[in-house]
Amino acid sequence: MQTITLGAVEITRIVEWHAPAAASITEIFPGSTPRMWRENESWLAPDFWDPSTDRLGVAVQTWLLRSEGRTILVDTGLGNDKERPDRPVWSRLRGDFLERLAAVGVRPEDVDVVVNTHLHADHVGWNTRLVAGEWVPTFPNAAYLIPRADFDHWGRPEVAAGPAGAAFADSVLPVHRAGQAVLWDGKDGSEGSNGEYRIDGSLALVPAPGHTPGSSVLRLASGTDRAVFVGDLVHSPLQFVEPDCDTCLSEDQVEATRSRRRILEEAADTRSLIFPAHLPGHGAAEVRRDGDKFALSRWAPFASI
Repeated sequence: MQTITLGAVEITRIVEWHAPAAASITEIFPGSTPRMWRENESWLAPDFWDPSTDRLGVAVQTWLLRSEGRTILVDTGLGNDKERPDRPVWSRLRGDFLERLAAVGVRPEDVDVVVNTHLHADHVGWNTRLVAGEWVPTFPNAAYLIPRADFDHWGRPEVAAGPAGAAFADSVLPVHRAGQAVLWDGKDGSEGSNGEYRIDGSLALVPAPGHTPGSSVLRLASGTDRAVFVGDLVHSPLQFVEPDCDTCLSEDQVEATRSRRRILEEAADTRSLIFPAHLPGHGAAEVRRDGDKFALSRWAPFASI
């Protein structure tokens, strides 16, 4: 099963790519120690960590939400035909992501909202596709919700000129030029209260900076059910029990850790399912407080990958 329902919101998991990370866990998590991984091996292996290779299990996936009659995509993965000089394994892919969407009844023109939790290449790839040599929005009728702080960051010439700027050029700017980008920062009172951007009665975006300047999370509250789609605040379930361990991938590790702790505390207190962007296995989990850290309460009922 790759579809569950929380309150009145249906959630479907669309996996685009699944492979071991190219780097070792100590490279990805420079603040972690071998002891941390060994002490949690019983539940981290084999889905999230392979002790024999010291590699992290990584999934690139999109969360498809059906809420209040609209079709919403949370992050759009890697995309096809993209040049990624800093990530050769992601370059010039020819995957079947759109066919996987079609298999659950979604055509590109059916998508109403695209949420980019942040603007790293593995979260924006299917924002666009190549048509007659031009990058065009993949979802022609969708509003693309993009954190303004990330748009401004990657729009700086010195940042855009770097390797990571390729994704901004081919997967973000074409959407903006097409007039489909909604740049939000939670500061406009019309967007909602408490710094949030409200999508509908069940869904709201909230800033959670650190991994990138504009990193955000999507909160779901429907009936008695709660969830939070945390993007890259969590790359491994190890961070549930060691929340101060951040990755080398964050722009600001101190702020990312502060955001992660805040969101995990809220999730534990509200019994929210936590949906990271890249977890294989069952993909999402609920945690509880365990002193100044957290412990796993249950996995989501998705089929394990």
